[in-house]
Amino acid sequence: MISTIHTLNILIPIFYFITFIVYLYDFQREDKNLSNSKRLFLFITLCTHLLYIILRTIEFDHPPITNVFEIFTLLAFSVSFAYFVLELVTDIRGTGMFIIIISIAFQTVSSIFIKDLSFVREELRNNLLGTHVFSALLGYAGITISAVYGFLFLMLYNQLKQNKFGLLFDRLPNLEILEKLCFYSAVIGFILLTIAIIIGVIWLPQSNLNFSYTDPKLLGTLLIWIIYGLGILRKIYGNLRGRKLVIVSIVGFILTISSTILSNFLAKSFHSFY
Repeated sequence: MISTIHTLNILIPIFYFITFIVYLYDFQREDKNLSNSKRLFLFITLCTHLLYIILRTIEFDHPPITNVFEIFTLLAFSVSFAYFVLELVTDIRGTGMFIIIISIAFQTVSSIFIKDLSFVREELRNNLLGTHVFSALLGYAGITISAVYGFLFLMLYNQLKQNKFGLLFDRLPNLEILEKLCFYSAVIGFILLTIAIIIGVIWLPQSNLNFSYTDPKLLGTLLIWIIYGLGILRKIYGNLRGRKLVIVSIVGFILTISSTILSNFLAKSFHSFY
């Protein structure tokens, strides 16, 4: 099985790159023959990646969450999987290249530096912890995709304001649809982050003696959760829309990245397993 895992580790970034090229070609040429088949490329890539994750979990007897490069492969999968679900729900297929390139970056780094670890701390072998981490990563993936659509909204908005009608104008969905994609992605991220928080609050105090509700990463995650929760409520019941909505999404994404960096590298946390 080890040889299969190592082979898949090499193939997965190649599969993502091929999928990106297909989406890029369709974006530039708008080839009707690729309109449906490019989703098949992404589906095959995701199935291959999922197989890789399952085989690693079985072979090394722990979810792939024990070091940053294992986290990167989960994050690469989470981003493309979240986009795939969004594409199925909305049937909007012209923005995939902007999302898949993120997975390429994370998976390439993971494939280069990941190590096979059979001996890890016992709590890292727990599948419920793996579910907690995977839910959180899917939540962050939704937040990331929301920010990407926010940036695309602002780019197209500025082009329209300057009366520039280039490739982005021809290929991207209109501003209203980009706003909806930004919002839907944020909702997906918020729901999955909620699941991760619930699992963590219930289970982690029982499994980790160093658990604290004042943990920097927990507080940072709760702050992000509150920001997105309030933004979603204002969108549904208030007047948060257009540029204001996407700016909130982008600011939330920046705060998410900042919180993750600060809690992982500058603050002491029971989340620091490696």
